[in-house]
Amino acid sequence: MSKTKAWIGAMRLRTLPLSFSVILVGGACARIFFHGGMQEIKFPWLTFTLILVTTLLLQILSNLANDYGDAKKGADNEGRIGPERAIQSGAISPKAMFRGIIINSILALGAGIWLLLEAFHYDLNPTFIIFFILGILAIDAAIKYTVGKGAYGYSGLGDLFVFIFFGLVGVMGTFYLLTGNGSLTGLVALPSITMGCYSVAVLNLNNMRDRENDQKVGKNTLAVKLGFKKSKVYHYFIFALAYLAFPIPMMGVAISDGVLLLLIPFLIPAIIHFIHLKKVASVTNPKDFDPELKKIALSAFLFSLLFFAMVIFVP
Repeated sequence: MSKTKAWIGAMRLRTLPLSFSVILVGGACARIFFHGGMQEIKFPWLTFTLILVTTLLLQILSNLANDYGDAKKGADNEGRIGPERAIQSGAISPKAMFRGIIINSILALGAGIWLLLEAFHYDLNPTFIIFFILGILAIDAAIKYTVGKGAYGYSGLGDLFVFIFFGLVGVMGTFYLLTGNGSLTGLVALPSITMGCYSVAVLNLNNMRDRENDQKVGKNTLAVKLGFKKSKVYHYFIFALAYLAFPIPMMGVAISDGVLLLLIPFLIPAIIHFIHLKKVASVTNPKDFDPELKKIALSAFLFSLLFFAMVIFVP
């Protein structure tokens, strides 16, 4: 394997659609804000693009840090079911991966600062500072999931951090940066809960798949703490919360208003999720969880893409 291919593999680009999903939902909610006549300005496409770029760099940073942290702690071994990691395979040395983490952190910080300058029109006000601190915390969280003595992914807190940053902060933060309206940001809480749940569902599948090996190496994920059966129950709860927060209420609005076209973004993913949950219920071999990861990540992206397209293109 060439070094270029090794680095592309380490970046795990297949995880990016899920990260972009959060931004698309926040962007769709912002578009509704503008289209509703609450603001007489155009949708800020440059700011939206910078949010996507910053998110891309943060996700890649998280993936590189996970590769490094799990390799250093011995979690990436022959007992791991998932795809072979870059350090584990010997394609990239730990020293080179550490340098990659540093470089990516600098790039993410630079993109984030440019994003904030653009979003706040180069006004370094207190809210700018708050978002800057959130950005630093996001970089720190991306690294410390598996890196360092206090790696929260090894103490069962990964689900909480993913829910916060890939749900609440991702959707609500995107909405605020695009609209500049703090008083209405709370209205985006429900879709942010849904997106946070989808992200947690992917992490839980990953952790259920690797539960036995993680337990052996001391990686105490929530799946390790709950055990096989309770992890499944937790997985069903995640989807119940996701649907009760946003899709079910929105489907009710679509039906009551007679705008059945609005059902499309919700019904197609719902069918995929129904099939997925039936599969999860029947799984006895942890290896069988692996194909389901892609199913949930892509269905979340499909939902967000359809929702965004509906808001952008349907008058």
